[in-house]
Amino acid sequence: MGFTTDKIRTIAVAGHGQSGKTSLVEHLLYVSGLIAKAESVDSGKTVTDYSQEEIDRKISIYSTLVNLQKDDKLINIWDTPGASDFIGEVIAAFRSSEAALIVLDGRSGVQIETIKYWRDLDRRNKPRLVFANKMDEGRADFDNCIADVKKQFQVDVFPVSFPMGTGDNFKGVVDVLHGKAYKIEGGKEVETEIPAEYQDKYKDALEVLAGAAAEGDEELLVKFIDEGELSPEEISRGLTLAMADNRIVPLFAGSAINNSGLNSLLRFISEILPSPEGALERGVTKEGEEISVKLDSSAPLSAIVVKTSNDQFSGRLSYVKVITGTLSADSEVYNLREEKKERVGKIYKTLGKKLTEVKEIAAGDIGVLVKLTSTKTNDTLAASADVIPFVRLRTPEPIYSLAVSAIDKKNDDKVSEQLFKACEEDMTLSFAFNSETKQNVLSGMGDLHTSIVLDKVKNQSKIEIQTSIPRIAYRETIQRKSQAEYTHKKQSGGHGQFGRVVLAIEPLPRGEKYKFTNAVFGGAISKGYIPGVEKGVIEAMEKGVSAGYPVVDVAVTVLDGKEHPVDSSEMAFKIAARNAFKDAMRNAGPILLEPIMNLTVFVETSYLGDIMSDLSSRRGRILGQSSPASGIEEIRAQVPHKELLRYAIDLRSMTSGTGSFEMSFDHYDPISGKIADEIIAEAKAFMEEQEE
Repeated sequence: MGFTTDKIRTIAVAGHGQSGKTSLVEHLLYVSGLIAKAESVDSGKTVTDYSQEEIDRKISIYSTLVNLQKDDKLINIWDTPGASDFIGEVIAAFRSSEAALIVLDGRSGVQIETIKYWRDLDRRNKPRLVFANKMDEGRADFDNCIADVKKQFQVDVFPVSFPMGTGDNFKGVVDVLHGKAYKIEGGKEVETEIPAEYQDKYKDALEVLAGAAAEGDEELLVKFIDEGELSPEEISRGLTLAMADNRIVPLFAGSAINNSGLNSLLRFISEILPSPEGALERGVTKEGEEISVKLDSSAPLSAIVVKTSNDQFSGRLSYVKVITGTLSADSEVYNLREEKKERVGKIYKTLGKKLTEVKEIAAGDIGVLVKLTSTKTNDTLAASADVIPFVRLRTPEPIYSLAVSAIDKKNDDKVSEQLFKACEEDMTLSFAFNSETKQNVLSGMGDLHTSIVLDKVKNQSKIEIQTSIPRIAYRETIQRKSQAEYTHKKQSGGHGQFGRVVLAIEPLPRGEKYKFTNAVFGGAISKGYIPGVEKGVIEAMEKGVSAGYPVVDVAVTVLDGKEHPVDSSEMAFKIAARNAFKDAMRNAGPILLEPIMNLTVFVETSYLGDIMSDLSSRRGRILGQSSPASGIEEIRAQVPHKELLRYAIDLRSMTSGTGSFEMSFDHYDPISGKIADEIIAEAKAFMEEQEE
């Protein structure tokens, strides 16, 4: 049975690690009748954590898509990882969902990753729900969860359900929206009347709920102010409107492993969450301008590929979100990046690794296409070439890198092929050969991220891989003006080689890279040889005189020269210019530049002093500190890249695994003294090694 756009709901389940996201999705599938038994994460048999690496580590690594039906609605659910190493998976799920369900550990409330995900949802203006999980655990505190969300995010949050007791006294939940209680009996929720001891709390919560609904519509607000109450139908309508405008945050209580709180959650998603029709996507014009594109079932087909994975049986799987129109099986689509048509064979809906064939998917739905040879993540698929492509997924820059090679060098190409394939699946992963350091470098979001990728490659290829800390791509520059001349003269019978170049160099402001000026007058060097002079300068700048690193931020002016009517050539002037530049640079106070990174660290307050002290020991400069949430600190600093090569490992050790960070390149800074001497010595040793 196909579902029309108005009957489709898509939601991404996200939260801090160990908050119970996978268990929640597993038990939602169970209470919906899609699986006979809800398995635990430790069993390695859950629907969504099915890859071998997830089973071995007992954590979610990939975003996994499932779907279920509630009433007449199709509900697509993404189960996403909680570890910061796998943020790219969460971003793909957020991008393809109309709402997010943030899961809290009822004992801990808002945690570091919760804050980061919330910020991302704010940037997207995406509606969200909150599920306070583990109400059956000791120290679980529902009221604290409400207060924590309000305080940390400055939002209007209201309980749609609340717990009847906590810890050992947890008996179930009260569904405020429907005026019913759900007790746990025999591992299932049983609907009952609300017990007398919770009637007052229910009435107070219903009044808050009605007030939240009134926020969705001006007429409802007037009625609520005048009469103090709304009918159940008016509350439902108002909540839908308020959710569509992202004005309110509903909060639910429950215990996923006890199947508690799930009925009220599913009913809210089915009955209250708005249809995706009219939701806004972002397209980009030929001029590079971003524009809004409405999700519209009546328009011609357009869709975006939000995720790619490789299955050993089915081959390449492309997860496609339809934005406009309908995608049909056995049809042709136009790939805007490739500028060519691709044949769509079968379309599937997924339940973890299980694929179920469907004939078509409508706007707002997500399906899986198999074996599209050219299609990659971020591609726009459309009915024709005149459709505007969608904006690519915005993923953070990698923060942790390793130099990678096969122990047996003849297997390097095979390893590279596997790692390039991994990068097609994961947009936060990069693998490239660094021509400066002569290393193959794998970069990701942390040591856990890269180790999982490498272990997978080892297991699949049966090739032993070695890793090391990558060399830093330093730069060289000059501190003062200098001038030099060089004459290249060579006679070997017949035409010889002759070219004389006089040039001056001077420092440029940091970041301006390079400037070339021809100031030769009187025809001392013919105009036809000037390109050769510039080529020689550019070649010289590829390897500086101190340590062989690229030279930047230098202005070069050609002042004079001499040519021979027979023996001069572009090659001769290129050689002369190259050597003149090197001679000039030696006299211009050459210095090393090191890359400086912008670093943002998120830690619990108890670790603040240790982190600040550690950053200072890494030659870091603290730019600022703030508290984005109670008990959470955000430190902003600039730190040399050299000092951050193992920071993913060190931060995890310093914060017992709770800290996380983001990193991006900012600029180059001069270095001198002992540190520069060590770098120069290492670089010369490396160059000698390469020459052997």
